[in-house]
Amino acid sequence: GSTQSIDQDGNSTFSPNFVWIKNRDATDAHALFDTVRGATEVLSSDSTAAEATNDDTLTAFESDGFALGDDVIVNTNNESYVAWQWNEGATPGFDIVSYTGNATARTISHNLGVVPEMMIVKNRDQGDNWAVYHSGNTSAPETDYLVLNERDATADLNTVWNDTAPTSSVFTVGTASLVNATGEDFIAYIFAPVEGFSKFSSYIGNGNAYGPMVNVGFQPAFLLLKSTGDNKWILKDTKRSPFNASSLSLVANNSDAELTSDQPIDINSNGFKLRTTGSGVNSSGVAYVYMAFAEHPFKTANAR
Repeated sequence: GSTQSIDQDGNSTFSPNFVWIKNRDATDAHALFDTVRGATEVLSSDSTAAEATNDDTLTAFESDGFALGDDVIVNTNNESYVAWQWNEGATPGFDIVSYTGNATARTISHNLGVVPEMMIVKNRDQGDNWAVYHSGNTSAPETDYLVLNERDATADLNTVWNDTAPTSSVFTVGTASLVNATGEDFIAYIFAPVEGFSKFSSYIGNGNAYGPMVNVGFQPAFLLLKSTGDNKWILKDTKRSPFNASSLSLVANNSDAELTSDQPIDINSNGFKLRTTGSGVNSSGVAYVYMAFAEHPFKTANAR
């Protein structure tokens, strides 16, 4: 309820380049910030809204976290929040790219040096959907896209990625306004897998309470999961759910408070196991995409 600095804990500390904050206790918008757009510049994953300047939100990126003002979306007195943070660079496999649209299919450079497997793009200047590319989306993911702010099923539209897969140096946008409107500014969050640290892939649900085990090669600390059909974007992490089953969920495409008994999963030393027939994560025969980041990067993890 008043200004404060939030310091990191856990395995390491760093100055974050991307911070995603959500109020767990109240119906408040998700608040996304990055160092390219600058502190106080807010985008919301649950909204089509253009970027807004709010001087009472995230006010600074610090050496081991970030500073906050007193806006309710980041700092209501006695309410609980979660903040997921990423560091930009080729080593962690994450790049933040700003560009201006021109409504002509073209390539945009990135600095990862390897092929991205997930991309999230937002028009900063207009109310427009968030476009998501995911390598596990379909057999030809460059022809399709998902919408972060909606629960919509995968859509096939050649004007989004111009039916062109990203490379180790560029990604391609088509003529669609949500990725390339003339004269408008865009931000793109670009992710590539790093062995032992991150993975972007998919699995098929079996509709059984004893669901599939998804092997990612490390113990996840953070998971974002989405059905390729009509369903919500589910956010799980081990900070909010330190023990199995992990049944606390936030939903990236809406502003709802935390769901306390939702889509339970087990977090294991080498991946995660579905423990529900819930359609959000485990409908029979349905494909789900995910992004996962490690609890103990590059190290052997103990079972939970």
